[in-house]
Amino acid sequence: VPSSADRLQGTEIVNTDRVRTYLLGLQGRIVAAMEGEGGDAFLTDAWQREPGGKLEGDGISRLVEGGRLLERGGCSFSHVKGQALPASATQHRGTELADAPFEAMGVSLVFHPQNPHVPTVHMNVRMLAAAPKGGGEPVVWFGGGMDLTPYYGFEEDAVHFHAVNRAALVPFGADKYPRFKRWCDEYFFLPHRNEPRGAGGIFYDHLFSGDAQADFSFTQDVGRAFRDSYAAVVRRRMTEAWTPAERDHQLLRRGRYVEFNLLHDRGTLF
Repeated sequence: VPSSADRLQGTEIVNTDRVRTYLLGLQGRIVAAMEGEGGDAFLTDAWQREPGGKLEGDGISRLVEGGRLLERGGCSFSHVKGQALPASATQHRGTELADAPFEAMGVSLVFHPQNPHVPTVHMNVRMLAAAPKGGGEPVVWFGGGMDLTPYYGFEEDAVHFHAVNRAALVPFGADKYPRFKRWCDEYFFLPHRNEPRGAGGIFYDHLFSGDAQADFSFTQDVGRAFRDSYAAVVRRRMTEAWTPAERDHQLLRRGRYVEFNLLHDRGTLF
């Protein structure tokens, strides 16, 4: 039976097997790169949901803890299907897809380094497909982005991170980077503290231009940009000496990260 994505808008086809293969490959490349930088081996935890439940699907979590570079990190792939799309996924689309059957897959990561001079980083790329309950063609869209959360603000690190993101988006239109940078700044913000979570990056959702292959290519380029945007920062800072006071500050700022994820993160709500 073809997936909902394979029936997208008649001739505009996204092959979900191809998206899945890309995402698994992206996960593998990122983990290999981080293992190469820090020398810390990631563990592999594969999981599968039993058919017939509220959600079906599978995934692979790649995890590291107590490493030389990463105190804790996770890079996870998931691919799930369900009978009722959560409201958090449709808040920008009105009611057309409320409680619609859906399929979602993506790679999501958060890396928390040991060294307070190395920033925490988050990246996510994903695809969702949903079939309106009232009939009509299934709809597919992409989303994702990445953001940098320094504990100590080195301007050259933020400049590099944003420059790589901008270069990845420019081929898709001059409006993309300013628009998605602003979206990231607005999204990764703690309103109860009136402060940003970090130095920003890019964030996009509901990317559905009418050309699904172009939207997939855009998402692939965002995924490719991650390694270049973060690896140089890691190399520049990971061997710098740090003090117990700097470690205390790092832990304090991580508390802000937890606050955002528990209160505002749409992935958590999803």
